Amino acid sequence: MIIEPSLVRGLIAAQFPHWADLPVEAVDASGTANAIYRLGTDKAVRLPRTDGSAADVATEHRWLPRLAEQLPFPVPLPLAQGAPDKAFPRPWSVCTWLDGTNPGPGDASSSSDLLAADLAELVLALRRIDPAEALPAHRSEPLASRDPATREALAALGGVVDAEAVAASWKESLSAPPFAARPVWVHGDLQPGNVLVADGRLNAVIDFGCTGLADPAVDLIAAWYLLTAGARETFRTAIAADDATWTRGRGWALSIALLELAHYRETNPVMARIAAHVIEEVVAEVPGEARA
Repeated sequence: MIIEPSLVRGLIAAQFPHWADLPVEAVDASGTANAIYRLGTDKAVRLPRTDGSAADVATEHRWLPRLAEQLPFPVPLPLAQGAPDKAFPRPWSVCTWLDGTNPGPGDASSSSDLLAADLAELVLALRRIDPAEALPAHRSEPLASRDPATREALAALGGVVDAEAVAASWKESLSAPPFAARPVWVHGDLQPGNVLVADGRLNAVIDFGCTGLADPAVDLIAAWYLLTAGARETFRTAIAADDATWTRGRGWALSIALLELAHYRETNPVMARIAAHVIEEVVAEVPGEARA
């Protein structure tokens, strides 16, 4: 479905007429879950592109106000929930607009120790939130259960990635002791499109559609998706990740990136470029003996 500004203006006029005079501006974003439009100067409209992302609307409206009170960085606050109608068949939302830019692979912000410390502060704050009543996160399954899909994606990328090094890294991650403690709150998708930075610092965190309870290693994907090697060590030190958790986190990053690259290589160049960069960063950490 093609989502044009005229559609957004019509939805706002029909369901929230008190905002009908505000300008609507498309936001250039590479994400595939939602079409995002700026409404006026301080609001954003998010329209799910798929039925799966439509289910995230209720999740965010329920939990974001509660999480926002306990997190050290701004998150979008839901302002209104739009209802499906003939013009748009899914629930949608209006939330607060947050300033900042999405970081790119290997750019200046990714080498910032300040960003690394900010990300660690965010992840640790999430872990401290009371898990009562929370549901499992989108990525709450054991890492090992992703083995078939991960190997299938690797097979589809023959000649595109270093298959031997990738397989060695994946094998190492699967050998880490599995998570056996109580699940904690995670964002679930700390990728460039879901964080906003300014002057090398974390400015805001967006898109909590994957949030919920899971292995804390899931949020360590930020180390490879958002940071270069030096800043990655700052992040690990600040978050005090033990070897098992760090190795599972690397496995999560690798598995997600492989599936994304296989899926988006021909259709979404921004997502594909990020995924390829993550795979290179992960492979660079594979010990020589693991490749033998």
